[in-house]
Amino acid sequence: MVDKEMMKGSIDLVLLSLISQRDLYGYEITRILKHLSDDTYEMSEGTLYSALKRLERKGWIESYWYDTEIGRRKYYRLTEKGGEELKRKQENWKMVESLVQKSSEELT
Repeated sequence: MVDKEMMKGSIDLVLLSLISQRDLYGYEITRILKHLSDDTYEMSEGTLYSALKRLERKGWIESYWYDTEIGRRKYYRLTEKGGEELKRKQENWKMVESLVQKSSEELT
């Protein structure tokens, strides 16, 4: 089971990482997250869309409409500024991960 509090603090990093791979639309993001978590995490629409709006306001992603065979969808893509922020967040994540690893080792 994914810790929702931990996810809350990591959602920007997770969304930027996913969107950096290819342009995605909202429902697709929720399906990918559910799949990657082995069905242990399901993000609500409210959480997802408020996070996407926040990332868009910060200029880290941008949205556009695309017409598909089944209708119009709003897609999200990473901006250059978002790519820079993703790198920064990944570096911070590695530092936190390293600290957790070191703190679980025996102190000498």
